[in-house]
Amino acid sequence: MESVYDKYELVVGLEVHMQLMTKSKAYSSDANLYGSLPNTNVNPISLGHPGTLPRVNKQSIDYAIRLALACDMDISRHMYFARKNYFYADLPKGYQITQDKTPICTGGFIDIKDEEGKDLRVKITRAHLEEDAGKSMHDQDPFDTLIDLNRAGVPLIEVVSEPDIRSSKEAYNYLTELRKLIRYLGICDGNMEEGSMRCDANVSVRIKGAKEYGTRCEVKNMNSIRNVQRAIEFEMKRQIDIIEAGGVIHQETRSFDAANGSTFSLRSKELAHDYRYFPEPDLQPLTISQKQIDDIKATMPALPQQLFAKYTKEFGLSEYDAMVLTNEKEIAMWYEALIQKTSNYKAACNWLIGPIKAYLNENAIEIEDFKATPDQIAGIIHLVDSGKVSTSTAAEKILPVLASDASKQAQQVAEDLNLIQDADDDFIKTLAKEILAAYPDKVENYKKGNKGMLGLFMGELMKKSQGKANPKTATTIIQELLQD
Repeated sequence: MESVYDKYELVVGLEVHMQLMTKSKAYSSDANLYGSLPNTNVNPISLGHPGTLPRVNKQSIDYAIRLALACDMDISRHMYFARKNYFYADLPKGYQITQDKTPICTGGFIDIKDEEGKDLRVKITRAHLEEDAGKSMHDQDPFDTLIDLNRAGVPLIEVVSEPDIRSSKEAYNYLTELRKLIRYLGICDGNMEEGSMRCDANVSVRIKGAKEYGTRCEVKNMNSIRNVQRAIEFEMKRQIDIIEAGGVIHQETRSFDAANGSTFSLRSKELAHDYRYFPEPDLQPLTISQKQIDDIKATMPALPQQLFAKYTKEFGLSEYDAMVLTNEKEIAMWYEALIQKTSNYKAACNWLIGPIKAYLNENAIEIEDFKATPDQIAGIIHLVDSGKVSTSTAAEKILPVLASDASKQAQQVAEDLNLIQDADDDFIKTLAKEILAAYPDKVENYKKGNKGMLGLFMGELMKKSQGKANPKTATTIIQELLQD
């Protein structure tokens, strides 16, 4: 039965603020560090003292260009900064240095999967540079709000999407893809829990087939991608319920309560903000040269979608394998190093997302802390491919040794542990006959259709051979004997 909610279409546009990983702040030499003691990464410029003069951080410009190249954005060659005037207790100057009429990037897109797993292109309106405000803390003192200005002046890039998103899942996919992209680019760590990536969602609904957008509400204060998804889902239902009850949606700014999954009103939002933008008089207009763009383009890393295409089209990996490999930059880079040592791309993938990831999880470490080298893992793959050891033996006995000693090689470890499979066919056949003779009832069950008995015979044979028998050869010999 069709729900009342099925009559409506969700429309979402996202505004994502990302702190850039520069060493210093956007317009001053303060350290750009997370987790320092409160109010230690400050100086007269970030504190807004009279008479101080800002200077543009060149690295923040380069990072913006890097993002523009990755998203096929148009890069503004001539731009100026602007003052956005408003008062917050944690905004020392009483204005924010940002970009208004001349954002550094316009246009472009991010490709994601839609609700049904099909390709969807989300267009980008603009991306502009600005500075972050300080942080007000309301839970540290029972009577007063405390201010930490370490964050004041931290460089931000804000990416504003077109309202192309039609479900909470698509919003989730968009943010996941954007976070993955900025991590590959090395411009932001994307940690929403630490506030280095923050998202505001503009949410509205309209009757399916309608051309006009509904009145939107902006939802703020979501500290995870999953909470963005939850907030959009709640807001969609809230707005539909109001409309169905004969009410009217008023444009407003709302916040998200993660405890109960609901949004609540913060303030009404007028159609036009009176921020009194005007060109920042203390910063000269900027000109970006083609050489600067070309130099940055020459240092661009491989991006996740490029790697995904290479792994599926050139290497023949499944989309699932390629997705797992590219989800984290560090895993993808490790795989890239591994395939420089072996041409068995599928085996390299299987080892990385199988035994190696299992080892990382069991030991609570990241791939950066994994002591085994790509050269050592390639050695394991060669041993398995040449039939000298089985995959299970290599994973259980050789991998742990290599993971604790980067000086050893797989062949050496296999020999030291007496793991090399060197049993010939005649020896395996003799053992197989002994095993089948010891289990006549199991042999009869196998011949009646219980093919699961093969695992029992194989297990016994591997024990008798002390792991020296090649499993493929042994399986073939046992099956041939069972057919007699």
